[in-house]
Amino acid sequence: MELHTHGTRKYPTSAVLRSSAALGWPTISAELRSHPASTMGAIVPQHTEIGLIVSGNRNCLVTRTGAGQTQQAVPTAGAIWLAPIGVGDDEFTITAPVPQSLHLYLPETLFHRLKDDFALPGRPAHSIRFVAGVRDPVIRQIGCSILSELINETTASRMYVEIAALMLAARLLRKHCDSGTCRSIESSARSLDHIRLRHVLDYIDTNIESDLTLADLAAIAGYSPFHFARKFALAMGISPHRYISRMRLENAMAELAAGKLPLAEIALNAHFSSQASFTRAFHRATGITPKEYQRRRT
Repeated sequence: MELHTHGTRKYPTSAVLRSSAALGWPTISAELRSHPASTMGAIVPQHTEIGLIVSGNRNCLVTRTGAGQTQQAVPTAGAIWLAPIGVGDDEFTITAPVPQSLHLYLPETLFHRLKDDFALPGRPAHSIRFVAGVRDPVIRQIGCSILSELINETTASRMYVEIAALMLAARLLRKHCDSGTCRSIESSARSLDHIRLRHVLDYIDTNIESDLTLADLAAIAGYSPFHFARKFALAMGISPHRYISRMRLENAMAELAAGKLPLAEIALNAHFSSQASFTRAFHRATGITPKEYQRRRT
């Protein structure tokens, strides 16, 4: 299944450096574009669009008008533009080249899945704010991981990107919406704030090869294990256990590609009791064995 984006119509003068077209990603589309200095006309987006500056230009100014307002921002790395479904730009002007901008398109059906899970009111996809030049470390982190899958596609990419798309949608609804949707999703699980979430993610990253328990992570965040698990799932779109498993799988894939460690040691680093159990889990997640993956990447 291919999601058709509005990128070509919205950015007719930009160059597409990478695209997820024809990759079969079912819940999100991605385009890495290089924008020249240009002025673009009106368009009403068919999907929620996230624009993330990967490589920016401090001497550029991006101006857009829409939703009854004019917004200006400098496209430095990490800056984010949001355009919800049905809220179009009347005009979009870029004063100087922007080398790399990642555009992510989320369909309304993705938000419907969260609507059902969290009993959200109204039409959540239409509640996203029309904002320019904002900073959100969680969106940036997820966007960069999607870009990595776009550049270096593996058999696990489709699985990972589907999870990442849900994480993005949950983040948008929690932090970047205008209606009662945000309040509803906050009250349903009392999400983690930025600082506590960052501490937890940093701890996981630093100690990924150690035994990580829910109680340990909850203590870092300052919550009971039960409440922490709910807050983490809402903030990240995935349970703590599945997030840790995914990070260990990514580390294992990197170690396999490097080709410096024996398979048994890689399995041990990923916290599997045996090479055989690691091989079975790896095959379930990617569709190929670790040795097949290693042969393709080395």
